[in-house]
Amino acid sequence: MNDQEHHSTEQELRQHRIDKLERIRARGDEPFKHAFERSSLIAAARDGFEAAEQTATEEEPAQVPATLAGRMTAFRSHGKSSFADIQDESGKVQVFFGAKQVGGEAYEALKDLDIGDFIGVRGPVKRTRRGEITLFAEEYTVLAKSLRALPEKYHGLTDVETRYRQRYLDMVANPEVLDTFRKRIQVVSVMRDWLTQRGFLEVETPMLQPIPGGATARPFITHHNTYDRELYLRVAPELYLKRLIVGGFDKVFEINRCFRNEGVDTRHNPEFTTMELYEAYQDYMGLMDETEEMLACIIETVVGGTSFTYQGSTIDVTRPWKRMTLHGAIREYAGIDLEAATDRESAARLAESIGLEIDPTMGYGKIVDEVMSEKVQPHLVQPTVLYDYPLEISPLAKKKRGNAKLTERFQPFIARLEIGNAFSELNDPIDQRERFLAQVKLREAGDDEAQYLDEDFITALEVGMPPTAGLGIGIDRLAMLVTDSGSIRDVIFFPQLRTKIE
Repeated sequence: MNDQEHHSTEQELRQHRIDKLERIRARGDEPFKHAFERSSLIAAARDGFEAAEQTATEEEPAQVPATLAGRMTAFRSHGKSSFADIQDESGKVQVFFGAKQVGGEAYEALKDLDIGDFIGVRGPVKRTRRGEITLFAEEYTVLAKSLRALPEKYHGLTDVETRYRQRYLDMVANPEVLDTFRKRIQVVSVMRDWLTQRGFLEVETPMLQPIPGGATARPFITHHNTYDRELYLRVAPELYLKRLIVGGFDKVFEINRCFRNEGVDTRHNPEFTTMELYEAYQDYMGLMDETEEMLACIIETVVGGTSFTYQGSTIDVTRPWKRMTLHGAIREYAGIDLEAATDRESAARLAESIGLEIDPTMGYGKIVDEVMSEKVQPHLVQPTVLYDYPLEISPLAKKKRGNAKLTERFQPFIARLEIGNAFSELNDPIDQRERFLAQVKLREAGDDEAQYLDEDFITALEVGMPPTAGLGIGIDRLAMLVTDSGSIRDVIFFPQLRTKIE
């Protein structure tokens, strides 16, 4: 069938359903109801019936009255009796329609129902002779008429492009997608509970920012008409959350969106969700322990144990996790010693000696980061924390005690995925200004991901910020882990896509 024939068939099927809709209205019924009162979800009705069976007898078999509603996913007609399957978010149940039970006129009107319609049904839940739990309908009503055919039942919806563009079809055709998103929701719920139980306060900070700070990333730019000024979609909430620490809060966190105008792949989407927290009087080593505890708790709760499978690898989150300095990991996995490199040029030569292409604009820190990403990260299957990162790529972190070339920064990795980023926060306003100015020079040299100078944030630090540790966790990547999803698009309800070419 060519595209034109397929389109013609779709239009004919749609018109056929519209004709049914009009027949329903002609009978004085409204096919798009305002509301419907259910006695329970389908799963609860099934559970209630099974509980009733425990005290039932052969003379008085179990039956439980129920009023249920859901999308019709199957329909089978056998003369004076018909069967349908209806499904809500909790599960599905078979419905029996008999001409005697619902009445001849109502039974005849079943011909105007289609797969995909939402219906409400009332009657006793019993078992059929074949033993299937079934609602024996005494009356039914159309709640919402579906005007488009659903994907074919037995083959499902497999086209990736369609699944991402029309997530509602994906969820209807592939029930496992609902389970994926339930787990994503559970990740956030468990994380929020873990934090609030430990005294962290949940806050909200601006999405639109006059200066896009808090991360090394290219921002999206927009324009505010009334103020006649450029604003930026935030790349991170960091600098505003730190302002709250300056203002007097000791523990804060935010779970919300960030936006980065960068490349798209299986691990990156321009719009994504993070959790960032800041804890006064803490440093990166103390926060490292808390991060392990929190991530292990979330994963164990969602997957139901300390081990799980991700893309063919068995992962065990039992604590303690492996910890390595970044330079130590590079020595072990890449076979070179970048810590001993005396300048940018020697670092570039070492990186090139192991097969990496080094752009002339890359500074020493970017070279270290490139080696880590290409030669170290692929080995970090089991939970591993890398710590002590170069100063140049950590403009918001405190210098490491005893080694001013490094910062007190760490990143947790699980199943080769970078899950977060954390450090002892830089609270010296003079040092912070110098770091920002160094970033400005990188930007002027062509690095459009380098950070901007934020004078108001410097002012806040001059007011005084206590010793503080901060952490950012990628919610989407954590959701990928617990759902065994190979792409970030599989765990984002509506991922960004290229414009569809018809």
